Amino acid sequence: MDSPSPSSRARVLILCFSPLERDARVLRQIDTLSADFAVTTCGYGPPPRAGIEHVRLPDGLTAWKLDRPLVIARRFRRAYWKQESVVAAWKALQGREFDVILADDVETVPLALALRPKAGVHADLHEYSPRLKEDLLPWRLFVAPYIRWICRTAVAAATSVTTVSEGLAREYEREFGFRTDVLTNAAPYQDRRPAPVQSPVRMVHSGAAMPKRQLEVMIEAAMAVERDAPGSVVFDLYLTPNHPAYVQELRELAAGSAGAVRVLDPVPHADLPAALAAYDVGLFACPDTTFSLEHALPNKFFDYVQARLAIAISPSPEMVALLERHDLGVRSAQMSASSFADALRSLTPERIAHFKQSADRAARALSSEEEMPKLTAIVRRILEGAA
Repeated sequence: MDSPSPSSRARVLILCFSPLERDARVLRQIDTLSADFAVTTCGYGPPPRAGIEHVRLPDGLTAWKLDRPLVIARRFRRAYWKQESVVAAWKALQGREFDVILADDVETVPLALALRPKAGVHADLHEYSPRLKEDLLPWRLFVAPYIRWICRTAVAAATSVTTVSEGLAREYEREFGFRTDVLTNAAPYQDRRPAPVQSPVRMVHSGAAMPKRQLEVMIEAAMAVERDAPGSVVFDLYLTPNHPAYVQELRELAAGSAGAVRVLDPVPHADLPAALAAYDVGLFACPDTTFSLEHALPNKFFDYVQARLAIAISPSPEMVALLERHDLGVRSAQMSASSFADALRSLTPERIAHFKQSADRAARALSSEEEMPKLTAIVRRILEGAA
């Protein structure tokens, strides 16, 4: 059977080992591709979008439950095909045919290739996976070689590849030789105007509660600013409880702020734009303890732009490039509480108002409506190449 022409409803599988209804990047892929193609999703949790066929993987499976003896013995192919998530997805997708498979992150790429879509596989790499947890010695010794095997043997065989920032794309090409285009985590455009700066200034951070992100740096910085000028700022963190014990540690730290800092439960994804728009400044201090963190260009940066907030960040090169190009806010000199506090102190109400206006001017250019058509074009190129 020939591959469909790009103008027909080609069948596209979006394959991801995550709860899709909570994965903002995958939700944008679904919304974008379903406008032009017959989309099926495969992953954890309930259907992420009404009207989209969904192949649900059994709850409770672990995507990275590797057979340790096999990995130590460098029997990577055997280790991959023993993973319970891979086995479950392989069984669930038997008998189905697709024209293109979009494989989200490295762990899905060998499976996508084995399913033999008619036109090809697009690999979307959310991180620089070979160095994702390079701060952990066991991970560097055992897991990293396995991921590099996937990159050499599977990702290199994909029809096309994208990742989230220029730094990650350059490193994939340098280490593995395949070309990697950039598809950022830009958020959908929000039709709103900058709100007046409030008193006290309201600051916000939203994201995952993971110790490696050192969220305490932002809390300590905000507390330092509040001590210097009582009543000048409030800081709310909306955190997903990836590590409940860490969330509790952060709440205990924030308790010393006399209410100026609050650690709150996460906001549902659909409600996040309105929640963020109630603030003045979006914060993200990101350590460079791994290559992926050093070159992070996360969802929240773009969420802050769409909320028309001023932005305060640590000196992360990918974020700094956009911040300075669009005049969106301030950066600290170092990744430390004292340096980040200095950056926050420089945010006068007048400067915050200026940066909010800059965010408004940049919101269209930094939206998913401008970014995601790249993905549609990629799928069309794959289909054209197989026609």
